[in-house]
Amino acid sequence: MFNMDPNTSVGFLLHDVSRLMRAWFDEQAQALGLTRAQWRVLVHLGPRQGINQTSLAEILELDNVTLSRHIDRLERDGWLVRRPDPADRRAWRIYLSEASHPTLKKMEVLAVETQAAALAGLSPDQRAMLIETLVKIKANLAPRSDDFDTDKAGVRRDQLDRDMKAGT
Repeated sequence: MFNMDPNTSVGFLLHDVSRLMRAWFDEQAQALGLTRAQWRVLVHLGPRQGINQTSLAEILELDNVTLSRHIDRLERDGWLVRRPDPADRRAWRIYLSEASHPTLKKMEVLAVETQAAALAGLSPDQRAMLIETLVKIKANLAPRSDDFDTDKAGVRRDQLDRDMKAGT
């Protein structure tokens, strides 16, 4: 007989926590005019200004068609701009627009608040251990762990260190 308790299963718990954090964030972000998917594209684009679409799709683990739709909407709405790639006339480089910066700052505050709400009651050591454990789990499940790149996985060590020092 199948006897798995979803209240103690790592997979179910990760799914539930992820779903709850997404719902919390979406509810708060609705007034800012960006979807979570769009926010994710912009967050990954921010430190990689001038990246091409193929590289960004790889980082986001999206196919080019899906990312292209996001980029089309984001460009149409003034969140980013495409500029020709000087090295490849078939390609475009992607940049955040100046107009996006104020809203992105608000979204960043919202993301920090969402994380703080999720981690309420955990000590800085517990938070650090949680992050370390999740990074390890992600590395364990990466397609080829020998190729695991923490930046591609969305974990930036410098940001992690700042977050841990700030207690978020």
